Amino acid sequence: MTLNSLGLNTEKAKVLAEDLNVLLANFQVYYQNLRGIHWNIKGKRFFDLHVKFEELYTDANIKVDEIAERILTLGATPLHTFDDYTNSAKVPVGKNISEDVKAVRLIVDSLSELLKIERSILEKSDDADDEGTNSMMSDFITEQEKTVWMMKAWLGETV
Repeated sequence: MTLNSLGLNTEKAKVLAEDLNVLLANFQVYYQNLRGIHWNIKGKRFFDLHVKFEELYTDANIKVDEIAERILTLGATPLHTFDDYTNSAKVPVGKNISEDVKAVRLIVDSLSELLKIERSILEKSDDADDEGTNSMMSDFITEQEKTVWMMKAWLGETV
């Protein structure tokens, strides 16, 4: 077994970086969705949702950077083209969404997809003794689970 300068198995670090690139692609689509619904939201809940969507896309933008930097830390290159993102993303694409319920539903569906990817990475990072990636995924999951709960409560649904 070959270890990199971080003390991680090089093969496991390579797999984690590939998975993180998939997460990065999905986060980029999620980010663009949030920008779109922020710009296009209409209706009586405009003021509340416009601010909330900005809060979410600002947070997503920070996470995009954190994911890309973790990929670099593991010795790989982050994806950075729209083609890469669309080819790797599983998050639904929201286009011309201006209605509040559809916008919140898009967030819930997107976060549900991100959580699946993050849980898979968490499992692999635990197996690789990669505390850096493990900690990042754990933090993301905790925060996103709460957001899903809040969005579903807004929709009048349970988790």
